[in-house]
Amino acid sequence: MFKFLKEKLKKAVFSIGKRVEEIKEEKVPEEKKKEEIKQKPEIKKEQTKEPKKEFAEEKAKEKKSFLGLIKEKITTTKISEDTFEDLFFELEVALLENNVALDVIDKIRENLKKELVNAPILRGKVEEKIKDSLKNSIDDLLSIEKIDLIKKIKESKKPFIICFFGINGSGKTTSIAKIANFLHIKKFSVVLAAADTFRAASIEQLKEWGKRLNIKVIAHDYGSDPASVAYDAISYAKAHNIEVILIDTAGRQHSNVNLIREMEKIVRIAKPNLKIFVGESIVGNDAIEQAQNFDNAIGIDGSILTKADIDEKGGAIVSISYITHKPILFLGTGQLPSDLKEFNKEEIIKNLGL
Repeated sequence: MFKFLKEKLKKAVFSIGKRVEEIKEEKVPEEKKKEEIKQKPEIKKEQTKEPKKEFAEEKAKEKKSFLGLIKEKITTTKISEDTFEDLFFELEVALLENNVALDVIDKIRENLKKELVNAPILRGKVEEKIKDSLKNSIDDLLSIEKIDLIKKIKESKKPFIICFFGINGSGKTTSIAKIANFLHIKKFSVVLAAADTFRAASIEQLKEWGKRLNIKVIAHDYGSDPASVAYDAISYAKAHNIEVILIDTAGRQHSNVNLIREMEKIVRIAKPNLKIFVGESIVGNDAIEQAQNFDNAIGIDGSILTKADIDEKGGAIVSISYITHKPILFLGTGQLPSDLKEFNKEEIIKNLGL
């Protein structure tokens, strides 16, 4: 995960740090001359007259403080706004190459500018300072209020209903099976609703998962009304005291008006507690655009990103929460029911090498 983005960020931060150090080196000779000129009168004065002990100690403190200030001027520099924009270009290219959204790059630029422009930076600490500033910026991007799914289910009226949405091929049905397994392990009773009555073999796929996990699946025939499947699943859950209903829906593009209306009808009938977008992390900005479109249509509450284990760029994971203002709940990391990780921003930042 994040292999390419991690490498690009490392190279960009190192390159920026090196260039800032070079800017500092150009200023050092002139500052040294000033230091030598200012020191000469004091050295002469000390050689011609022997001061009293107390007076000498006081002067020594003043001298040390003065030299400390000179040293600080030599060993620190301030990055101007123009210099910052020039230096940031390399980092911007690295982020763009790894599918980080433009709005997110602008936010990172804004955050770094606040921390770096006209702020004294010690020689030898430039790379560390930039790295820390970038870490703080990524942390800020990922600081969307987290959904504690287990706590939310426990505190809500039953049955707790979750609807899943996404385009075809995003791993939606498999993600539903993983969530079902996750909740089953947490001792919740679960029923699955096969409301994707459009895609060939979708009902069979969900039934197969239900069989493997020993979880009931409510299904109708292909071509039937998906909202009626959701309604029957809710009725079944109420009759059998089932705690959680997971509703699968047909994959759809935002441009398909009929399927969007169908999706809106499912939401209207089922009144889900959570509406979750499922997208592939490896498609980068496409996943972000899809999430925005679903959010505009039905108002998503959060996201699950699949194939995170083979996502070497990571742009979608870094960007999607900031763009949608909704949290990532889980990352899919394989095809097994257990291949599901709760989203952890500290782990993401660590994987980025920050």
